[in-house]
Amino acid sequence: MEENDELNEAENQNSPEDQSGQSTEGQEEQTDNPQAGEGEDQGQDDALTRVTGMYKDWFLDYASYVILERAVPAIEDGFKPVQRRIMHSLKDLDDGRYNKVANVVGHTMQYHPHGDASIADAMVQIGQKDLLIDTQGNWGNILTGDRAAASRYIEARLSKFALEVVFSPKITEWQQSYDGRKKEPVNLPVKFPLLLAQGAEGIAVGLSTKIMSHNFIELIDASIKHLKGQRFKLFPDFPTSGIIDVSNYNDGLRGGKIRVRAKIAQHSKSTLIISEIPYGTNTSTLIDSILKANDKGKIKIKKIEDNTAADVEILVHLPPGISPDKTIDALYAFTACESSISPLGCIIEDNKPLFIGVTEMLKRSTDATVELLKQELEIQLSELEEQWHFASLERIFIENRIYRDIEEEETWEGVISAIDKGLAPFTKHLRRAVTEEDIVRLTEIRIKRISKFDLDKAQQHLDNLEERIAEVKHHLEHLVDYAIAYFQKLKDTYGEGRQRKSEIRLFDDIEATKVVIRNTKLYVNREEGFVGTSLRRDEYVTDCSDIDDIIAFTQDGKMMVFKVDSKTFVGKGIIYVAVFKKKDKRTVYNMIYRDGKGGATYIKRFNVTSITRDKHYEMGGSGKAGTFVHYFSGNPNGEAEVVTVNLRHVGSIKKLKWDIDFANIMIKGRASKGNIVTKYSVKRIELKEKGLSTLKPRKLWFDETVQRLNIDDRGEFLGEFTSEDRLLIANQTGQVKTVIPELTLHFDEDVVVLEKWNPKKPLSVVYWEGEKELYYVKRFLIDHPDKEENVLTDHPKSHLEIISTDYRPIIEIVFAKKRGQDRKENLEVNLEEFISVKGIGAMGNQLTKDKVLEINMLEPLPYEEPEPQKTEDIEVVDEDSVDKGVDSGATETKKTGEGDKSAKDEDGDDVQTSLFE
Repeated sequence: MEENDELNEAENQNSPEDQSGQSTEGQEEQTDNPQAGEGEDQGQDDALTRVTGMYKDWFLDYASYVILERAVPAIEDGFKPVQRRIMHSLKDLDDGRYNKVANVVGHTMQYHPHGDASIADAMVQIGQKDLLIDTQGNWGNILTGDRAAASRYIEARLSKFALEVVFSPKITEWQQSYDGRKKEPVNLPVKFPLLLAQGAEGIAVGLSTKIMSHNFIELIDASIKHLKGQRFKLFPDFPTSGIIDVSNYNDGLRGGKIRVRAKIAQHSKSTLIISEIPYGTNTSTLIDSILKANDKGKIKIKKIEDNTAADVEILVHLPPGISPDKTIDALYAFTACESSISPLGCIIEDNKPLFIGVTEMLKRSTDATVELLKQELEIQLSELEEQWHFASLERIFIENRIYRDIEEEETWEGVISAIDKGLAPFTKHLRRAVTEEDIVRLTEIRIKRISKFDLDKAQQHLDNLEERIAEVKHHLEHLVDYAIAYFQKLKDTYGEGRQRKSEIRLFDDIEATKVVIRNTKLYVNREEGFVGTSLRRDEYVTDCSDIDDIIAFTQDGKMMVFKVDSKTFVGKGIIYVAVFKKKDKRTVYNMIYRDGKGGATYIKRFNVTSITRDKHYEMGGSGKAGTFVHYFSGNPNGEAEVVTVNLRHVGSIKKLKWDIDFANIMIKGRASKGNIVTKYSVKRIELKEKGLSTLKPRKLWFDETVQRLNIDDRGEFLGEFTSEDRLLIANQTGQVKTVIPELTLHFDEDVVVLEKWNPKKPLSVVYWEGEKELYYVKRFLIDHPDKEENVLTDHPKSHLEIISTDYRPIIEIVFAKKRGQDRKENLEVNLEEFISVKGIGAMGNQLTKDKVLEINMLEPLPYEEPEPQKTEDIEVVDEDSVDKGVDSGATETKKTGEGDKSAKDEDGDDVQTSLFE
């Protein structure tokens, strides 16, 4: 509203009446009559102010005012005008005691042309950042979103850091306040990169700014590196903590992005705990977003408990049967537990907006700090030299009793002349000439001071001044070193407790379709060719979510992938419907079809990895009329069944029935035509035997940077896993478990063992038993794979020392030195011989009674595992040439003993000529 008032005042000052000397009404009458100004009074038309001109001038003035005086901070001190005026008022009122915020707001209104509400809100924001203002009372909570108490109930004073860093009146440039009654600083002489420490956000007219807050200690370290000529990098740090991915930060420039996440961990089998929240949210908005996602069916939760006080603690209780790991991913995908922030580095420099990155901001701020320190040193040097000059004059004046020369003088001019004449013989060593002002100051010395004058103390005072002058001159000559020491002092004095709060980590991309809860049911009308969630009277297919893709195949060999909807037409004669997984190379489709009316019958195996939605694809050869699918199956793990082919008894056909094993068919792209089965008419094809997976075990890696499993060859290779294999996990707390290795698994930060589980391989543990205060050893096998167990005793001081999965582990015991005795030699222990394999709940054997300094793991003894029984593998050939309609030419792998008798058909595809007949 204040801006509008000022705009109206400007409008009144520049009204047409002021410019033309006549009223607006008269002008409106002229403009209503189009013929009034033609040839009669051309001068009056020229005096009119066009609306376009008014808009350009006034809007530009308004935009400039909002940009410079309201929304965007200055690079010189990092403050917006209202923040600068608040700090100046706090300094005016500073007496070491707390002041009511209401009093500070009222005092600030002497300098600020706007209302008290905007001042109070700005002051609360500064206070919540816990850097410049020492607060007392309820200043709100950035974690819960609770507002501060009324300004009459809370108090504030400047922090010691602000008093040291922000103010220096002798080098401050001053200007008149808005009403001319007061003086206020143009910019405060801030000797610290305050803008980056606090961050800034503002929306002006035509531009905005969003500068992230950064870590206090890291800013000082970066300033020191800049002064030393070294490179540095800066990343945000938020007071709400959380986890951040800054891989696309782009130095805080336009186009960059930060991903922020809440810190979520598994509290128990059915409970998740949120201990840190992402920047830009609070516990209230976070809980609301979780409840909304639950209402929409994206996630399933039982209830939420908010136990937040000084620290965040939100408990999310899950219903039975819901995976905690998938729920964590779903919280990131569908709630405010993860969000993106787009930084925009816009600042004011020399009354102009400027877009720069945080690196350049810090360099300019550091250079400005060096210049301010130089100005302070120069002023300090000038003052010290002035003190030395007058102290020297005072000593000469009193020591040589020049004050007696003025006893006979009767005029003021005579007094000045006498003193000047008396000083002349003794002023050759002074650093500047004696002025009349110096002599006047000498005349003001009291008799009491002259009578108690001590020559030794005076000389000592001069010596101290000379030492300080020499010190200041040294600082000026080594200004960069002085600035580095200044920043180091700030770090040592105020850096305690200001360590980084936000954890920097690379995030893995979460696919929403993989973690969303299946909240609706899918139905199909095969004859009519419709698929959807509203066909409740028709055949049920599967549970799905409203963001899933659906794949469907029809009897005439067509395929289509489409978004879940209430009712979608695919094509008559639907033979297969399922939820489609993008880039899924493990799902294999087995198909036998007739290529056109009267054409040959072909067999093919293929997968579908990428498609265009709502487009019909021909799976049956070239899409000839009369194409018919005799047999079709979808296999999520590449299963290969055995089917029986029955031919029609026509003519002199000798072999009317035989079996085909899909395991003998190579997996190709969906556009391949396949291998020929027969050129004769097929009566029917029957399933004879369900098959096993023909895919190789899945290779898994663990990427430590994102703490997730992957199949993309990133991180540490864990091994090849079949559907029967499990993953062994052991934590520093002593928790041991085995799990089915899914890509959605989350891992604690204290994982010490992560490998493929061998049920016959014992685990060896060395631990400190808290009650007996001795080290114990135990070896055991995991008998209950689905149960999480603790290998330590229940005593709170028990802790894990070593855990090994080697067959024959060796440890080294380093004994502590006893007083008055030589240190006992280190002892190597073969744990396989030391203790036999027992149950996981056994306490184990005592390792030693002697005091132990440390226990080290050595190279284990060699051990050869028995070779597993060899199995025959079927190689999977992945083809991505899905839109070319031809085979990619990959070779076919068959079981041993079966020859390759393939040829080429008229379309150039592989044709099996005699394998099945």
